[in-house]
Amino acid sequence: MTTPRPDWMPTEGFSPLDDKLGIEIVDFHPDRLVATMPVKGNEQPFGLLHGGATCSLVETIGSWAAAIGAGPDRRAVGIELNATYVKAATSGVVTAVCTPVRRGRTLATFLIEVSDESGSTTASARLTCMILPA
Repeated sequence: MTTPRPDWMPTEGFSPLDDKLGIEIVDFHPDRLVATMPVKGNEQPFGLLHGGATCSLVETIGSWAAAIGAGPDRRAVGIELNATYVKAATSGVVTAVCTPVRRGRTLATFLIEVSDESGSTTASARLTCMILPA
């Protein structure tokens, strides 16, 4: 981890769903959050990484990016998610990299690229979050 979790963020797990999926944020840099998730245990019946698991990974990292940008006195909630699946992941770990498109007072939008262990893009997504008072 190059950038640690902000001091004001909760230190316990992110959410029960994130725990079930094995999602882990490994870098909290506000301009480039990085998270990982194992494929094993998150497959659909044909052995491919489930699209819903990928969307959960994207929503988690994008929402935390919005929360970090909003600060400790505000909260972020996802209001729009668009994901495109480019290549199937079948094993190993996928990595999501989240970068801001725009951070405003009430809306924040992020691009999230998901890749497999070989560095090939498996999905590309855009998440918009609304920033609200805490």
